[in-house]
Amino acid sequence: MRRTVFNEDHEAFRETLRAFIETEVVPVYDEWLAAGQAPRDFYHKLGELGVFGIRVDEEYDGAGIDSYKFEAVVYEETARAGITFGGSGVHVLLGLPYIKMLASDEQKKRFLPKFVSGEEMWALAMTEPGTGSDLAGMKTTAKLSEDGTHYVLNGAKTFITGGVHADRVIVCARTSAPTAEDRRFGISLFAVDTKSEGYSVGRKLDKLGLKTSDTAELAFVDVKVPVEDLLGEENKGFYYLGHNLASERWGIAFGAYAQAKAAVRFAKEYVQDRTVFGKSVASFQNTKFELAACQAEVDAAEAVADRALEALDAGELTPAEAASAKLFCTEVAHRVIDRCLQLHGGYGFMNEYPIARLYADNRVNRIYGGTSEIMKTIIAKDMGL
Repeated sequence: MRRTVFNEDHEAFRETLRAFIETEVVPVYDEWLAAGQAPRDFYHKLGELGVFGIRVDEEYDGAGIDSYKFEAVVYEETARAGITFGGSGVHVLLGLPYIKMLASDEQKKRFLPKFVSGEEMWALAMTEPGTGSDLAGMKTTAKLSEDGTHYVLNGAKTFITGGVHADRVIVCARTSAPTAEDRRFGISLFAVDTKSEGYSVGRKLDKLGLKTSDTAELAFVDVKVPVEDLLGEENKGFYYLGHNLASERWGIAFGAYAQAKAAVRFAKEYVQDRTVFGKSVASFQNTKFELAACQAEVDAAEAVADRALEALDAGELTPAEAASAKLFCTEVAHRVIDRCLQLHGGYGFMNEYPIARLYADNRVNRIYGGTSEIMKTIIAKDMGL
């Protein structure tokens, strides 16, 4: 069936992005893998390409296009090439919605031009060493100073993607104690300058996959955060976090679908070239059946991902629908990528083949942004169960 989610503008952007990846990323990607992160100046190149400013208003140097479809193209093209853009995904998918939704006009003037250019990279710090899915249990605190000019931030965060390179981090912290009626009350969001005294980056975490995205531990010891860097209203942070989870989960769902689609492409190319018993691996009935089954699953995931994308652009994607899309697409990607690696035989276990890296990169999709078990809980609740 004909796909209708993209138009000529999206396809023109796809061609430009594909050429950029082939010249600027693929030749040096092994160096990024060895270093465990993309180089900082690469984000300036993405800024120059316009990747960071698509959904930013023109008055702040963006393109002013209120659509996630160009970001969807980025997911497809990076997966197709078997690469990632380091920690830049969190910059746009997680950082930008909070700035657009919560920042004052003064804050937008300060933050967005540098956001668009890549001069300032953003990350989001929610998870703590003892707090994952239960965000209401976070211990990091931000106490307002006696003179009311700044907050004093203390605590720690972990699993912060983009945390090494970040210039600004949206830190979730407790500004008030939870109430007996609502333990989620009292969380606030701050746009913290990473150059602040008392702010430190701990270990750069050694992950199973996503080797080119810098993921770190962060620590805050009496960090002074100006009141001008509070995002939104005090104590309403949990609501803000919940509001933006739909777009985050769509991004994970669409990225997983794109990975599954790429896996089929890698496997198809491999089995056509690989010879066993004097015949191409592609000529065996088992190979044909396996790839056909994988393609059918990818087709279904594409339909789900596209439907969620259209709903997101229309402002109609509900938390349950986002959870459903994430659950389905990530589970499909898990099955498809595993089967496509199997078709590579022993070579599928070698990191020099993109299917191996894809297998490792994909695994986190069923964990971050809310585990598959949390997604099922959300869907069941929406069903009235």
